Amino acid sequence: MKKGIIILFIAFSITLYAEYPDGNEILKKIDTNLYSDSQFSISQMIVHGRRVTKTMKVKTWTQGDSKSFSEYLYPPKDAGKKMLKLDDNLWIYAPDADRIIQISGNMLRQSVMGSDLSYEDFMEENELSEIYDAEVKDEEQIIERDCWVILLTATTDDVSYQIRKIWVDKERYLPLKEELYGKSGKLLKRVEIIEVFKVGNRWLPKKMLFKDMLKKGKGTEFIIDSIKFDVEIPRAIFSKASLRK
Repeated sequence: MKKGIIILFIAFSITLYAEYPDGNEILKKIDTNLYSDSQFSISQMIVHGRRVTKTMKVKTWTQGDSKSFSEYLYPPKDAGKKMLKLDDNLWIYAPDADRIIQISGNMLRQSVMGSDLSYEDFMEENELSEIYDAEVKDEEQIIERDCWVILLTATTDDVSYQIRKIWVDKERYLPLKEELYGKSGKLLKRVEIIEVFKVGNRWLPKKMLFKDMLKKGKGTEFIIDSIKFDVEIPRAIFSKASLRK
């Protein structure tokens, strides 16, 4: 009798475990949904400070996970500022001072234009499946969508967030919420998707809220106005010379 109970318990446990899909396979589907060989987008960043709110508009070209070029369009005092990423190098250009500055070391942890995003956040554009190992831990609903709750553990030391917890739409393979942790296990940032939209066969975040948990304030909204995938980008854009053009 006891043997039958043990066998039944083992079979029940296996059934429960089998309910959760492979986390790494889900990561690959997320990457397929979000990434492409090249992209062009126009977006807004709304920084909700303690006293004032600042809105910025920027256009960005991206190629793979190693090259990106951004130019600020608004507000007028920031128009013409540019940012260039080439592999592990990052430069910014300030037209008022006509200076190109390389951002490296501890400077990468600084806020971008007073937002809740750091330069490190802009640098880490690698596909998730390349740098994390994933395990499905649970399932919950986020904005009335059924999600897998997945724990990501970095497979290398040179990433900003060693641990990430993401809530992934089961059907659309789009993360709807993220919690980003440091090496100590401390929660550093939270990202929440407020609105989504569809481009071709892809589901993308339309409006996101980034919150630096170490800062005061209501966070930074990031809104994608438009985005195109697999576009042709002139080689000259991804060069230091383009910063002063």
